[in-house]
Amino acid sequence: MVGIVEVSPRDGLQNEKVLLDTGQKLELIRRTVDAGARRIEAVSFVHPRLVPAMADAEAVMAGVNRNAGVRYIGLVLNGRGFERAREAGVDEINIVVPATDGFAKANQNSTTDALTELAEDLVTQARAHGIYSTVTVAVAFGCPFDGEVATERVIEIAHRAARAGADEIAIADTVGVGVPTQVRTLVHGIRDVAPEPVLRAHFHNTRNTGYANAFAAVGAGIDWLDSSIGGIGGCPFAPAATGNIATEDLVYMLDRMRYGSGLDLDTLIDTAGFLSEALGARPPSLLPRAGTLGSRPATP
Repeated sequence: MVGIVEVSPRDGLQNEKVLLDTGQKLELIRRTVDAGARRIEAVSFVHPRLVPAMADAEAVMAGVNRNAGVRYIGLVLNGRGFERAREAGVDEINIVVPATDGFAKANQNSTTDALTELAEDLVTQARAHGIYSTVTVAVAFGCPFDGEVATERVIEIAHRAARAGADEIAIADTVGVGVPTQVRTLVHGIRDVAPEPVLRAHFHNTRNTGYANAFAAVGAGIDWLDSSIGGIGGCPFAPAATGNIATEDLVYMLDRMRYGSGLDLDTLIDTAGFLSEALGARPPSLLPRAGTLGSRPATP
């Protein structure tokens, strides 16, 4: 079985033109829980001026169902973000370290080395407070500003995160340029230097390679995959970055491959319809249009 982290409430909504209110976000999270998700990236603790869609992070965390056996994740970029996340009661934090200085400047006004040091410090603080920590290496497969990214640089960041005590390391194809050979190389390379942490991968389908990369990651032994219901999302600081791989499309593939995911396809498809109405546009996922084998499409 492959674990799936549902990221639509955070990465999915952060780059949409329509801003959902707190009640709509909580309804999305409720539906996601009903579909079987047990790890949900619900919010990010960034400055509201930079990402207005996440301005109500504390209100969202105050409204989630704490009795559903679900772990709620908050993305943090700095020490202030960590304090907000801790006070809001997140179960996990996701710390982002871009693999290039170009993206580090655009995303966090910093450098890769400085953000790696910051991640090491935040991991230590998280451990002291009993909070599960993930270090995500952003633009691990290629950068819109600096171009190709050296495999060794990604592996070094992962090694330092593991040495600091990170519970999980994620590799993110932030702008959707990766291909399966890169996936296998990075997963195996990180396993060699960081055998203890859980491994996770985050793919965008910008150039139609996201699902191929997910397939390669499963074959390479990844523990968890990120995906977003409807395939919505993208990074506000990454030019031309389009949506995440869609949870319902990914689950269809995994289920047909007999890997299993623990998620219910019908509920996921219904939730994609909810998002379509809330956002005023049909999400890019394909399964709601085509339907499962032998079924009728859920949307025209």
